Amino acid sequence: MVKGKTPVESVQTFGRKRTATAVAHCIRGRGLIKVNGSPIDLVNPPLLRDKIREPLHLLTKDRYSNIDIRVRVRGGGYVSQIYAIRQAIAKGIVAFHQKYVDEASKREIKQVLLQYDRTL
Repeated sequence: MVKGKTPVESVQTFGRKRTATAVAHCIRGRGLIKVNGSPIDLVNPPLLRDKIREPLHLLTKDRYSNIDIRVRVRGGGYVSQIYAIRQAIAKGIVAFHQKYVDEASKREIKQVLLQYDRTL
């Protein structure tokens, strides 16, 4: 390791739906969420944007405001991709809290997400 550099706090998780696979790379940051390099607000189709935001709506803003999430998605149709992205984001937030915050907050987040939808 290079002297003077701090290690980057990051986790990488994936979400799957049929043949679509999304990989979420979560690092400590300012709360940016990008899908294939573009902001989450520009994801198509517009009707399914709220599906991607579901894990974020269920959690309070302070749970994910210090995490930058970058998602890459491949394969499948657009609906399967949306569900894979949604799952990858939820798993990424849970994994980040488990690794860098504490186990109690991870359990709370996981319980809220699973209570809403078991695929999260």
